[in-house]
Amino acid sequence: MGFLAVILDSLCERYSDSSVVVLCGIGFLSLLAVSVIVNVFRQLVFKNPNEPPMVFHWFPFIGSTISYGMDPYKFFFDCRAKYGDIFTFVLLGKKTTVYLGTRGNDFILNGKLRDVCAEEVYSPLTTPVFGRHVVYDCPNAKLMEQKKFVKFGLTSDALRSYVRLITDEVEDFVENSAAFKGPNGVLDVCKTIAEITIYTASRSLQGKEVRSRFDSTFAELYHDLDMGFAPINFMLPWAPLPHNRKRDAAQRKMTETYMEIIKERRMAGNNKDSEDMVWNLMSCAYKDGTPVPDEEIAHMMIALLMAGQHSSSSTASWIVLHLARNPEIMEELYAEQIRVLGSDLPPLTYENLQKLDLHGKVIKETLRIHAPIHSIIRAVKNPMPVDGTSYVIPTTHNVLSSPGVTARSEEYFPNPLKWNPHRWDETIAVNAEEEEKIDYGYGLVSKGTNSPYLPFGAGRHRCIGEQFAYVQLGAITAALVRMFKFQNLPNVKDIPETDYSSLFSKPAGKSTIQFERRIRTTKS
Repeated sequence: MGFLAVILDSLCERYSDSSVVVLCGIGFLSLLAVSVIVNVFRQLVFKNPNEPPMVFHWFPFIGSTISYGMDPYKFFFDCRAKYGDIFTFVLLGKKTTVYLGTRGNDFILNGKLRDVCAEEVYSPLTTPVFGRHVVYDCPNAKLMEQKKFVKFGLTSDALRSYVRLITDEVEDFVENSAAFKGPNGVLDVCKTIAEITIYTASRSLQGKEVRSRFDSTFAELYHDLDMGFAPINFMLPWAPLPHNRKRDAAQRKMTETYMEIIKERRMAGNNKDSEDMVWNLMSCAYKDGTPVPDEEIAHMMIALLMAGQHSSSSTASWIVLHLARNPEIMEELYAEQIRVLGSDLPPLTYENLQKLDLHGKVIKETLRIHAPIHSIIRAVKNPMPVDGTSYVIPTTHNVLSSPGVTARSEEYFPNPLKWNPHRWDETIAVNAEEEEKIDYGYGLVSKGTNSPYLPFGAGRHRCIGEQFAYVQLGAITAALVRMFKFQNLPNVKDIPETDYSSLFSKPAGKSTIQFERRIRTTKS
């Protein structure tokens, strides 16, 4: 240490402060140049024929992170054109092998538990938000039981009761919100739809106590907890950053709130008065007979709230934006309601929602182009040979599936980026319900991966909220259609670009449209 001090003193005496900065800068640039040269040399010379081709990149660690993050679908299609369906890119220092197409979806999403692991990838991000011992913070067998609890709670009776609650919330919001003030005006779509979806989900799936709290402090807690999904938290979820401190405080408070609701219900005698998920989970027990602990119920409810809100809010926003871009489709939807339900437009019910065929196609087409999650990643736990190739994906890699690529592929959907609900008038894709079914521990589900249309994923981690999503989106869409006409602003010809900066993709920027109240608005 004494020798080093002498050298440093000598340098300080010899160079001015600015000179030291210049020397440090030169040193850093030299080190960067060497690392770039070594990185490029390794890519050009050391190619492993038993691994998929590597997407060329200049900088180590960063790899293709920026181009992938800016527009994942453009990145996937560009790489597919150059390398084929299977290729590897560096994502924040991690080699990530992408396998596109229906075979790739099957290879990854239906991968065996011993070969692929979702928990290792997602737990660092989701556990601080959802809480301990649920979803990705528990053994997979326990997660499958938790999914079974939720799936079996979404009964026909529950879904039937939700439609009335959802439409009531939409109508109350329209009557009382400044967003829809007057017979016509301009609407901030993403902001408004986010409020509608959180109110409808909290009132139906979450329960009346949670809904009442969104009128006071719960919305702020939700916002702080939502910040926990910041992309940086994939790597630094533990970092003492301001948004992480707020996340942790909000998680504790929301957990306490749910546990208070559960306690109050038990003290009142466990008299079930609704079909919300809290009541359902309060009556569930694991296979060993252990009732689901109150804290786990709270954490599961937070998971349902957070994950469901992002996907529903994004999809509903895209639906409204596309209807504004295509007002003739909105008029077709209105005409369908009159034709199918009657000119008096009776209250929406679960049964008559199922009869609104074009409404369902609007949702289906929107999910095709705008799947909320563009990438599904798994950690590789055992070397994975790829049938029909010489490739073996090593345990140092992650694997990535992107069902949205097949949904945007010309081979399955002509003119794929054109939003056209009528493309579903004829059967154009494999019906997942006709495929092999498998029980991962939460009931029989279709393996599904032969279909190019997988907005809710596939395999053991397939989203179990599909039925609720269609009910929520269908009820919101139908309620808005019978009350309004939408169209783009005069100087706007298309819908917004997509913001891929967070875990869930959504419309970019502030998206505004024009609304006009229909002359005949029937109060349901």
